[in-house]
Amino acid sequence: MPLNILIAPDKFKGTLTAHAAARAIAAGWSKARPDDALTLLPLSDGGDGFGEILGDLMQAKIQKISTVDAAHRPCRARWWWEPKTRTAVIESAEVIGLAMLPAGKFPPFELDTFGLGAVLQAAQAKGARRCLLGIGGSATNDGGFGLAGALGWKFLDAGGGLIQRWTDLHTLAAIQKPRRRRWFAELIVAVDVQNPLLGVRGATRVYGPQKGLQPAELATAEKNLQRLARVASWNGTRLHKHRGAGAAGGLGFGLLTFLGARMEPGFAVFARHAELEKQLRSADWVITGEGRLDASTLMGKGTGQLARRCRALKIPCLALAGTMADREKLQQRFADVQTLTDLTTLTGAQAKPVHWLTTLAQRVAENGSIG
Repeated sequence: MPLNILIAPDKFKGTLTAHAAARAIAAGWSKARPDDALTLLPLSDGGDGFGEILGDLMQAKIQKISTVDAAHRPCRARWWWEPKTRTAVIESAEVIGLAMLPAGKFPPFELDTFGLGAVLQAAQAKGARRCLLGIGGSATNDGGFGLAGALGWKFLDAGGGLIQRWTDLHTLAAIQKPRRRRWFAELIVAVDVQNPLLGVRGATRVYGPQKGLQPAELATAEKNLQRLARVASWNGTRLHKHRGAGAAGGLGFGLLTFLGARMEPGFAVFARHAELEKQLRSADWVITGEGRLDASTLMGKGTGQLARRCRALKIPCLALAGTMADREKLQQRFADVQTLTDLTTLTGAQAKPVHWLTTLAQRVAENGSIG
């Protein structure tokens, strides 16, 4: 019997956007089961691709602005504008994303979030009252220091000197507030992790190494963020302990502290705008996936959250991935898990991701394990 298939993958990081992954899966599936009705719904939990996906769902218009990336190199960044609701959609990875930088060329101590400020200012100047900001995929570990500086905050040492680099925050003695402190009536920050700013589960120790921080540098980076959190504790607030404060190298903390933002799981933001519940209730099967599936998939990431929702609704959820670890844990959540490396090498999969994802989807559809 023909089935209603909802195809809702996240990005295959470094190789395919969520849109491209959805198209590849649909192409392979249709070869094997041409009578199935396919609905494509690329998903994002707040990282790379958040802007394009939310922008499409809201039928927002692409805007472009000149700014600088995390290494202060000139760049053009996109953001999305929905005039009826006066909503701006911004993806920080479009400005300060790790994927924008040559691998290994810029160490995290040389990077900051300054360039993101120009995008927020452009959205405010356009008349945005509401801003949805996805902050995953960043290259930075500055606690939002650069962004705050771009928006007028001044960070001063004991002698009243202006601190120019986040690596000098250990000398921070005072923070001078700007005239404008509220840029939007509502600023919602979409995060895909729940880490605090500091400690063994904090931004530096968990995500710093992924961005290039060396083991010997972790204590120095942590010391700077500790000082920032201590001096920025207005009226005894402890926002550094807030869930998601450690997201994007502490950018979550910076947005809470300096812009009065509200955190929300990125998958929840996506699900609301995609009317996901309605989409799921009309599906016989759901196909999701991402570049790598592992234990972290089940700890708040979009694919894991989608599988959890499918399980509650008793809808089989199939996962396709580039690679996989923790197979036993994953198979407790998904109806089935298949990877590109079941068909080819990791190098081969990265070289021809569309081909191999299309082939994998076709093979799964042909094997007769559905319906």
